[in-house]
Amino acid sequence: MARLDGMRANRRDVLAAGAGALSLLLTRPARATPESMAVAIRSFVGEATVQKGRVALDIPALVENGNSVPLKVTVESAMTSDDFVKTIAIFNERNPQPNVANFHLTPRSGRAEVSTRIRLGDSQTIVAIAQLSDGTFWSDQAELVVTLPACVES
Repeated sequence: MARLDGMRANRRDVLAAGAGALSLLLTRPARATPESMAVAIRSFVGEATVQKGRVALDIPALVENGNSVPLKVTVESAMTSDDFVKTIAIFNERNPQPNVANFHLTPRSGRAEVSTRIRLGDSQTIVAIAQLSDGTFWSDQAELVVTLPACVES
């Protein structure tokens, strides 16, 4: 048997130590907060004002399973060399990282539209912000209820 603190360890001691270590691994990861999401958004937009409009965030209001949540972001834009969407960023307030994704577009993208699936650990607000070629930022947001958060089902 292994020795702990100079004493001979029995099987029960080894299992108890292993269970303690396992409980440390199973604790939930740190989560983003509304404040950390605001900091991430400020990092993305700098000192610019974010205006509501021109962006449509399409995501279900009620999510049964947070492991794979579909979302689509569409931005009103001509997508010409003079007027196009440069970046679409997705933010959340309760997952470990507040900046979920950044999509970089050019006039050759054709449409100012992106879609993906994300994991959500809890009910929360999702924010989509588009940076246009003229330097303006536009946004939309959605509140979601997640009944079964990601990473907790067995």
